[in-house]
Amino acid sequence: MTDSFEDFATRQVTPLLRYATVLTGDPHLAQDVVQECLLRAQQRWTRIAAVDAPAAYLKRMVTNEFLGWRRRRKAHTPLHAVDPPGPDPSTHYDEREAMLQSIDKLPRKQKAAVVLRYYEGCDDAEIAATLGCSQGTVRSHISRALATLRANDRVKEAL
Repeated sequence: MTDSFEDFATRQVTPLLRYATVLTGDPHLAQDVVQECLLRAQQRWTRIAAVDAPAAYLKRMVTNEFLGWRRRRKAHTPLHAVDPPGPDPSTHYDEREAMLQSIDKLPRKQKAAVVLRYYEGCDDAEIAATLGCSQGTVRSHISRALATLRANDRVKEAL
């Protein structure tokens, strides 16, 4: 017996929001992306519920929505750049925020690949399926992204 859409959405909304927040770099935009995807999924639930992995299908929808949003909007200005959060007393959170800001500056496919690998724990095959590319392209995206992140880290250390 398949779950109702409401049961499925209740179980999946938190992981989808977490994924979308890291992907977009903006919790408000993440909510919008997930809400849009859940609304579309609800309309097609009978078909989506029949696939082998409905959760993976929804994650792909979120990824596609993010990639489409980035294409539609040339100048990405996340809300936290307009109204920065107050200083965080914990070094751990400061480092995490710096990393998320660095990841947010990556090209969209590199960013999606890094988020899927390091925040979602996906392997090359899962990332390739989500992004609609080959596993070699996934490795290339991740390699280039990590090189950029390392270079940015060295620049920050020099300052």
